Amino acid sequence: MSTTDQPPVRFPPDALRRAARRHGTPLYVTSVEALEAAEAELRAAFPDPWLRAYSLKANDVPAIVARLGALGLGANVVSSGEWSVARRAGIPNASITLEGIGKSMADLRAVVRATADGDPLRWVAVESADELAALGALAARAGLGRRGRPPLEVLLRLNPDVTPETNAGLAVGRAASKFGMAETELTTAVARLPLDGEVAAIRARGVHLHVGSQLGAVDAWRDAVRRGLALLALVGAGRPGFDTLDVGGGFPVGAPGTVPTPARFAREANTLLDALPPDRKPGRLAVEPGRFLVAGAGWLVGSVLHVRERPLGGRVVVLDAGMTELIRPALYGADHLVIALTSLGRVAGDGAVPAPARVDGPVCESTDTLGRHGLPPLRRGDLVAIGDAGAYAASMAMTYNGRPAAPQILLERDGTLTLGRRRGRLR
Repeated sequence: MSTTDQPPVRFPPDALRRAARRHGTPLYVTSVEALEAAEAELRAAFPDPWLRAYSLKANDVPAIVARLGALGLGANVVSSGEWSVARRAGIPNASITLEGIGKSMADLRAVVRATADGDPLRWVAVESADELAALGALAARAGLGRRGRPPLEVLLRLNPDVTPETNAGLAVGRAASKFGMAETELTTAVARLPLDGEVAAIRARGVHLHVGSQLGAVDAWRDAVRRGLALLALVGAGRPGFDTLDVGGGFPVGAPGTVPTPARFAREANTLLDALPPDRKPGRLAVEPGRFLVAGAGWLVGSVLHVRERPLGGRVVVLDAGMTELIRPALYGADHLVIALTSLGRVAGDGAVPAPARVDGPVCESTDTLGRHGLPPLRRGDLVAIGDAGAYAASMAMTYNGRPAAPQILLERDGTLTLGRRRGRLR
């Protein structure tokens, strides 16, 4: 589960059972030890002066964001809602970046207002020439860049036109993707902005890119970074303040040795940077992973509702946790480890022989399934843990079928359990 070079954070079955007894199921449990280990690995791979931020879309539970912020990570957000979560978690605007293809006019107005009030975000990554024009008009109307007010700093998102080694639904760096601008679009958009030293409501500071999530190899990421560096140097030759490259995230989680580590990605970046002459090196470099920091730290715990034998499908186990708490398997067939915590009312692992079973959720949809797994004998009330549920589970949870949001529990280093978010209420 862990991609660290240190010994992997141990599977905590006792703590998961305690959490289920105390708070009921379904529930999310996140290991603080695992969060800290992932952050330490990221920091070792991309040390200062790299700017490191956590992408809230992976898990926007305020208690989780606060723990990562306390470790020194900034926040990468895609909406005013995520921005609000980051602020409530104690992260200052100066360490927050806003990106995302769906920024509304309300989001853009909030960014301008914060800048006018003297509390700007670190930067905004704009998705298109249209968005840049809309943001520029709001910034000019607010008097940014004049009367002692600083301009609003932006990066321009590049679509790197690569073929990421990942699921097609996660490959946002492809040319056909809806994200970012082609190179000619980007250079045309930035050319319309005033140069440094001129009166300007917006100041272009560099390039942002993101290749995709759960990358299975470094090749496409390396090619994208190479293109980003080349574009940064091209534009920066005539615009000295254009000095920042944000390489996004995408670092995968998986069993040790099966996926590239952040250090592997960092080696590729460093090779490219070392080959540049001093006057072409970026003044600022940033990385903003999400999944890597939280996925392996989180477990979704559910209870068995039914065990059925089907003539064609064999054993079917239905849990009280499903697509409303973890939608990725239903969306694109994501595979998550499923482990029994109890078997026939006793602690699992006491000699019970696992046998194949299809594990389904409780939602009234046929796609609410977690696939086939080897599990011991189970009955109603037994507990099951679903792994790698720290990312894109709680943040994508829904109340379909009238199901309240599951609570979030933090497993502290000393083994104590802290309530990070209460169970939601029925509508």
